[in-house]
Amino acid sequence: MKTIEIYDPELGNRGNGCGSGSDREALRMRSMLQALTKEGKNVLRYGLIENPDVFALNKEVSEIIAKKGSGALPITVVDGEIKRTGSYPSNLDLATWMEMTQDELVVMLMKAKMSNRSFCGGDCC
Repeated sequence: MKTIEIYDPELGNRGNGCGSGSDREALRMRSMLQALTKEGKNVLRYGLIENPDVFALNKEVSEIIAKKGSGALPITVVDGEIKRTGSYPSNLDLATWMEMTQDELVVMLMKAKMSNRSFCGGDCC
């Protein structure tokens, strides 16, 4: 089974769906990773502030941050290979890396949306 790791600037309770684009992206990523986890996919998310030891243990991630600074975050690693730096992957990227079809992605997201009764339709509630 594939493993996706997201190295994030911070994991705190960023974003409530209202506010900056980066807050919305963090919220989208959190929701997507939760949906993948519910489907039994192996996804991990680390925050630089919360998990500095994990960042230090990954040589490639440490080197990127040393060269480019924290602006290189988030960093996405799939099975040990860096796939993206500086922005979150799309939902389709994540599904493709997990070897899911587009139909499987749609079904997974619909199940997640239906199980989350607090979903307000995309605008600020």
